Formats: sequence, C-alpha cells, structure tokens
Amino acid sequence: MEGKVYIVGAGPGDIGLLTVKGLKFLRKAEVVVYDFHLNEQVLNYINHDAEFIYAGKRGGRHTMEQDEINRILIEKAQQGKTVCRLKGGDPFVFGRGGEEAEALAEAHIEFEVVPGVSSAVAAPAYAGIPLTHRLYSSSLAIVPGYEDVTKKESSIDWAKLATGVGTIVFLMTVKNIEDVCKRLVENGRNPDTPVAVIRWGTRPEQKTITGNLENIAKTVKEEDIRPPAVMVVGDVVRLRKSLKWYEKKPLFGYRVLATREHAESFERLEDLGAEVIEFPTIRIVPPGDWTGLDAAIAKIESYNWLV
Repeated sequence: MEGKVYIVGAGPGDIGLLTVKGLKFLRKAEVVVYDFHLNEQVLNYINHDAEFIYAGKRGGRHTMEQDEINRILIEKAQQGKTVCRLKGGDPFVFGRGGEEAEALAEAHIEFEVVPGVSSAVAAPAYAGIPLTHRLYSSSLAIVPGYEDVTKKESSIDWAKLATGVGTIVFLMTVKNIEDVCKRLVENGRNPDTPVAVIRWGTRPEQKTITGNLENIAKTVKEEDIRPPAVMVVGDVVRLRKSLKWYEKKPLFGYRVLATREHAESFERLEDLGAEVIEFPTIRIVPPGDWTGLDAAIAKIESYNWLV
C-alpha cells in the first residue's frame, strides 16, 4: 500500500501561526522533509521516531536540488510512508510547492496541500503595515525580487507594476533591491514612494527599516539587512508609525530558555513578546517501584527538607 504526501506550509516564523491542520499532519508524519526558512521549534511537534530530512536552501546554496527532493518524496511514499513536506510560509506562494505537487501527480502519488500563512502578508502585519487600506491602497501585487536566470525574458510587466498597483510586496529581494527600486522609478513610480524592508518578520529578531525608493537600497546596506526579508512598496507604509505593535512589546527581541516542561507561565512570556525555547532538563515520571517512596513517607517527620 502506497503512502501519502502532505505538503504543509509552516508559516512565516512565529510558531503560533502554524495552522491547526498543519499541526495535525505533522504529528502523524513518519518522514519529514523540511526547509531552512521555518522556525525549528515546529520540529518539536513531530514524533521523535520520524525520519528527518533537511532539504533547505540558504544564501543561494542548495542542500539538494529540486529533482532530488521530488525523488525522495515519491520514493518514501512508494514505501508506504506518511510523508510531510514542510515548507516555510505557504507552499504555493513562491515555494515551489506547485512543482512538487506536479511531480507527485505524475507519479500517481496521493497528496494533500495544507496552506500556510505567507510572510508576504504576515511580516508587514507584524511591522504594523496593512497591505490594503480604504484610504491608501485597494490593489496588491506579490512579486519575487529575483527571477530564474534561465528565463529568456522577464515575466514581470514593470510598467504596469510600477503605476498600476497600490501596494507591492517583494519577496527574496535584498540582493537585488537597488535594481528593483531603479526599475520601478524608471517605469513611472514616484521616487518618494514609502518603502519598508522587514527582516525575519514575526520572529523575535524581526528588524524593520523604512525609507523611499530613492534611498532604501542605501539604508539596507548601512543596516546590514540580509535575507530573509520582505519589501513593501506603497503609501500604506506610512501607517507603520501609528500601527506598529509587535516591536513595542516589553520583551520583544528576547529569547528565554525554559528548562522545565511546558507551563502556563511560558504563554505569559510569549504574550509579552519573548520567544520561549523549551529545553526540559528534568522529566517527572512515576517510579518503577513504590516501595522506597512508601518507606520515606512513613517516616517523613524525620526529614528537614522536602524537594
């Protein structure tokens, strides 16, 4: 009997943005093939007996090529395994999830897609930037900041994009930000148009810088902003000044290492903006033999301390 592949979007980074359905399939997975751009705490929800296969790409360097990832998904499913293909953000938004689904379909492997919260919408929201607003923008485009170098010509209509869309969100654009801004201005966008660049959106290390099309590339270099980052172009960026909320939390930017099992106090820390990393160093289990404990309880008055 063949297995099944679940292509799951893990969300943008904040562990709380993982969907209920995504969590369900993570817990039943026997094999997990996962990427770089996700919060590794997600892996804590997976059965420890599962097989973990890292297939991430970082800084343009591939752990494995796409064809190899496709082959692994097909091979594991043919072995009768329940496979979770865990991808950052949403698998069908510039995540190559469509290519993986095609490969599975061609191999007649059953699969299911679980959408995730894309960084394209989550990062701006955590930076206090609504992508649409009745008074500022009623149109939205999400565009990759780079294109496949093997393509003969760009599939982006820069003239229409520059002047025909209120808010533009660019993904994977840090390395090409100067060229992107130049193209927009050359095609009619006002160089004073507000711009925000959000690195590691929704995570404690989130960093947001603002400027305009004329100066944002320089600021990105000065602030040493590196991938992963989301760039937002449009008048909605002006709202950040009054709507930013995440970075104002008292424990924003702090990581707390918790050496005990999950407790309600952890949620309080998270509400205050901290990221709680659970690393239990003690585990409470029933004794294999109650004889010793019963004997100690019988003479409990002889002890000075109870731990």
